Amino acid sequence: MTTRAQDAERFRGTVARNPLDRVAWHNLASAEGDLGRLTQAEAAARRAIELGIAAPETRLVLARALQGQRRLEEAQRGFEEAIALRPAYADAHRDLAQLLWMRSADARVALAPLQAALAAAPKDPSLHLIHSIVLEFAGDARAALEAAQAGMAQVPRDGALLRQASHLCLDLDDTPLAMALAQRASQLAPANSPPDLITSCEALLAAGRIEEADATAESIVKSLPHNQYALALQATTWRMRGDRRYAGLCDYQSMVHTQRLDTPAGFPGLDAFLAALATELESLHAFEAHPLQQSVRGGSQLHIQEAEIARPLVGALFASIAAAVKRHLDQLGPGTDPLRVRNTGKFGFSGAWSVRLRSGGHHADHVHPQGWISSACYIALPPGIGTGEGDRAGWLRLGKPPIPTLPALGAERYVKPEPGLLVLFPAYLWHGVEPFESSGHRLSVAFDVVPA
Repeated sequence: MTTRAQDAERFRGTVARNPLDRVAWHNLASAEGDLGRLTQAEAAARRAIELGIAAPETRLVLARALQGQRRLEEAQRGFEEAIALRPAYADAHRDLAQLLWMRSADARVALAPLQAALAAAPKDPSLHLIHSIVLEFAGDARAALEAAQAGMAQVPRDGALLRQASHLCLDLDDTPLAMALAQRASQLAPANSPPDLITSCEALLAAGRIEEADATAESIVKSLPHNQYALALQATTWRMRGDRRYAGLCDYQSMVHTQRLDTPAGFPGLDAFLAALATELESLHAFEAHPLQQSVRGGSQLHIQEAEIARPLVGALFASIAAAVKRHLDQLGPGTDPLRVRNTGKFGFSGAWSVRLRSGGHHADHVHPQGWISSACYIALPPGIGTGEGDRAGWLRLGKPPIPTLPALGAERYVKPEPGLLVLFPAYLWHGVEPFESSGHRLSVAFDVVPA
């Protein structure tokens, strides 16, 4: 299987040999966008459009590249152009709804174009799913469930809608309905479909059917051995059963490490560097609200890509982070558990972002399914961050599942944030952030590490 970098190189060769090949220009734009090379993606997409390509996918690639460059008005027009070419284009509707939500923090604004599309295509399950997702991440689980159910009334055999409704029922403490919907989705799906097994496992955990949940989690891990969500579900079943294997999989003492970053060259101390970096990151945060289907609540998220890494302060941060990650891998060493068995001592970053939480903000508990080692790096903290055992406002918590379980499970470890502190831990450990109240922002950077 080729990498996207190899794809991009191949497409560059194709357009060099045939500069009028508009499909190759589109393919190059898509690959460059996936690699975070946003100006290159924009240029290639515009060239494909100049050559007459009519595919809405090209407008979508262009709009995403523009959004990544924080050219938000142009990005919005790009998503709208893609939808004009294909009125029920689900990917473009999802991205447009997310952009409108993040800019306005108003679900009504975000949903207006989507509702017009639904009126014209009421039996399109993908549009109903997006409708439900927007309402869910706008904080209205009940309305989100109603939107999913409206879709199911139109398309009763759609597995994605059934899974979404089951998930929302768990949020609303209706475990029997969640279980019924999960079972219905499984009946309609191919045998051992991982998404349906995951939904079933979540419902089983909520119902306290631990042995069945354990067997289901084991099936998921066999199908997806490096999927961190699968490992998190397995860890949860083992914890609930009192299985001795849990201690080896979630060994907080040896697998969770904290370090203070090295001071980059040219600064008198780490605090001076962090102050300059905080000013830079604050200037790059462009949104009022959190993205869809991410853990952030009550804040904004900045995707850190090639253009951001090229900034001297951000580049210096990641140089210090890389040195800390190398020390972490050396400290972990080899082993047979799912974390250490992949430790070659070499690594790459598979994604990075900055999160700016405002008062009342937090992170919902989650894992990073495609990661290996996850992180939290604290850049600036406001007044109001908790100071001790009785007050953990704004602290990182580890081990608390995002789904209800019977019996209920709480966090197993907390980490107090401090400017310049980097926390590294297995990507399959549930992690979230306690809400806090403050007049200032909690500014952090996070990333995923994968073996190289």
